[in-house]
Amino acid sequence: MAGHDSGSQHQFTGFQKYFNTYTLIGRRNYVLATYASIAMVILYFKLRPKKQVPAVTEK
Repeated sequence: MAGHDSGSQHQFTGFQKYFNTYTLIGRRNYVLATYASIAMVILYFKLRPKKQVPAVTEK
């Protein structure tokens, strides 16, 4: 009889429980982690201190 096969269910533990490609929540977590890492890189470069260039003096 056609129907749900409980033997093909994936039981994930640890890291794979939250980041997997089989469930919508797992895929969503990958996307959110990617967006967060890109935002962190952008914030790092925007907020890091600027290098001080010594003033040029004429002689």
